[in-house]
Amino acid sequence: METFNRKLNTHIDSWLGPRDQRVRGWLLLDDYPPTFALTVMYLLIVWMGPKYMQHRQPYSCRGLLVLYNLGLTLLSFYMFYELVSAVWHGGYNFYCQDIHSAPEVDNKVIKVLWWYYFSKVIEFMDTFFFILRKNNHQITFLHIYHHASMLNIWWFVMNWIPCGHSYFGASINSFVHVVMYSYYGLSAIPAMRPYLWWKRYITQLQLIQFFLTVFHTTSAVIWPCGFPMRWLYFQISYMFTLIILFANFYIQTYKKRSVSRQKGSPAHGHTNGTPSMEHSAHKKLRVD
Repeated sequence: METFNRKLNTHIDSWLGPRDQRVRGWLLLDDYPPTFALTVMYLLIVWMGPKYMQHRQPYSCRGLLVLYNLGLTLLSFYMFYELVSAVWHGGYNFYCQDIHSAPEVDNKVIKVLWWYYFSKVIEFMDTFFFILRKNNHQITFLHIYHHASMLNIWWFVMNWIPCGHSYFGASINSFVHVVMYSYYGLSAIPAMRPYLWWKRYITQLQLIQFFLTVFHTTSAVIWPCGFPMRWLYFQISYMFTLIILFANFYIQTYKKRSVSRQKGSPAHGHTNGTPSMEHSAHKKLRVD
């Protein structure tokens, strides 16, 4: 296994260039196979989990959901606050920031971005809760693509561009997750559901974050500062895949449903993380 890791690391390094030595020895970052193995395990559970639960009663998980969503809300707020305060007081350039500036600022950003990377492992639980509660309709291609790809992308980010211009996407996504996970934490409490009217605006906020990230990334292409260009092009490309998928979700979930309501036909929605027997109103897919 050690020989395989060494060969794989050599191939990756020859393709992408030397790694950032500031993250050497950090949990999960030295070798790619653990991150890849976690992704494969996630995909296997996505495939086998619904089969296992097929003839079993769904689990409520209500208490766990409240604690889980509260925990991710607090973690997301911590990451957002720490990143914004670090780059603000550290004098990061909004339009383009290289990965080598004031060491104390870069080191703080790197530490927070490691937590952002690790949070992508924690967020696999989103899907596992769907499986346990038999909300299989919520396990869409968009959901799986987003969860599986983000963990792997951020392994590479942490090894090659763990600070500088990389901070923005994580910062704004952490803010969105504060809003999103607080919503889902509240939605796990039945008494709160009638007051949660802002689900559709979460998807709008997610789309806004993608466009802002494209703008921010493009600015570093137009006004370069030494941040690696190929990473910027990849970021823009990936953001466009999310824009397409999330926009399609929004149209399918909200726009077409509004048209069907106006025509007097029933809207066939989906649950918002709550069992169908607990919720007879129009239900919506969860997007993370």
